[in-house]
Amino acid sequence: MPRVFFKTFGCRTNLFDTAVMRSNLQHFAIASNEEEADIIIVNSCTVTNASDSGVRNYVRRAHTLGKKIFLTGCGATTQGKELFEQKLVFAVFSHALKEQIDSLLQSAEPFCRLLPETALDSTLVGDFVGKSRAFVKIQEGCDFACSYCIIPQVRGAARSFEPHTILEQIRLLASRGFSEFVLTGTNTGSYGRAKQDKDKPTLAHLIRKIAQIEGVRRIRIGSLEPSQIDSELFELLGESFMAKHLHIALQHTHNTMLEIMNRRNRFENDYEQLHAIARLGYAIGSDFIVGHPGETESIFAQALENLASLPLTHLHPFVYSPRNNTPSSTLAQTISGDVAKARLHTLKQLVDSNNYQFRQKLQAKGVALRVLVEGKDDSKNGLDQFFNRIHFKHMPVNVGDWVFVDNYQVKKEGNYA
Repeated sequence: MPRVFFKTFGCRTNLFDTAVMRSNLQHFAIASNEEEADIIIVNSCTVTNASDSGVRNYVRRAHTLGKKIFLTGCGATTQGKELFEQKLVFAVFSHALKEQIDSLLQSAEPFCRLLPETALDSTLVGDFVGKSRAFVKIQEGCDFACSYCIIPQVRGAARSFEPHTILEQIRLLASRGFSEFVLTGTNTGSYGRAKQDKDKPTLAHLIRKIAQIEGVRRIRIGSLEPSQIDSELFELLGESFMAKHLHIALQHTHNTMLEIMNRRNRFENDYEQLHAIARLGYAIGSDFIVGHPGETESIFAQALENLASLPLTHLHPFVYSPRNNTPSSTLAQTISGDVAKARLHTLKQLVDSNNYQFRQKLQAKGVALRVLVEGKDDSKNGLDQFFNRIHFKHMPVNVGDWVFVDNYQVKKEGNYA
């Protein structure tokens, strides 16, 4: 059979989408690398300029190998037509068509098929190759209107999977040996909140149902907006099956910037909320956009001071990229790339220091780490309940094992046992 290699860019949702496509292959074999593949499927990301550039560079390299390239994912909408017209890819298709992957790959003629994103997949994924944890998509799309973001345009409006479909998916994966589940989506915390989701349960109710499935040991939530953490979800955080880490998408810590970005959160509320969650023993991560139009020196200085007052242990900072057809792209770009990169480095240093101190405090308190082992046989590691990585030196552990570690070293770059 023709051999197919999947190249996945971007987020956990894309990882799940790739798993959906793999599950729908019938007349094709899976290749482990580009060289042995006849076909390369590029599941693309378009969240930043760097994402688009990475996809384009990969497509060009793959094209020189003489492979038949199919482009899908979020980047299919933003740059698929251009790459198709340049004949760098054989075909382009949108998210909505991914379950038809087997028939699409059999096409003898090049094509570019982009449809409105309104569908929800029906495929149950049976495996995640090379992963100890399972990523389960519970919703799709986003109803937020952040001024910098193109994702609602390429993923569509928010819509949630039926709870029985999600539970069936997790039962299947649990029966295959998976025991940690990461709930993901375009805007995960909007589960059950969209207009067409009136018959859906709340996210907290769904998680409690998931926790009752045999084999489920730990549940992580991919990402949440501050406004989505209500009293019911906050109460859930005390449950033993919850990972002791939340990723809460702040995007900035200065109210002027939050207004410019058309965000729904404000710093004062974020401060109270994050400290309340931290008091439950949680590690807390976030996103931060630097260099967005309007981020003056004085605004950034205050934002940095505000950030330092938050109990953040993980941070994904990235430099603003103007996306065509978004309100932010019409604003004057006044922050140079060098300035933005310097600000990003400052933010990262601050939160990296927080993380080191957080891990030191856990060790001083004698907190045992609950770790699911992953990695390769010659380089075993894993993530603990606080989403910190621990590296195993000489312990006889296997990938997929759960290990309780109460004797470990804390170094700036990570924990070691």
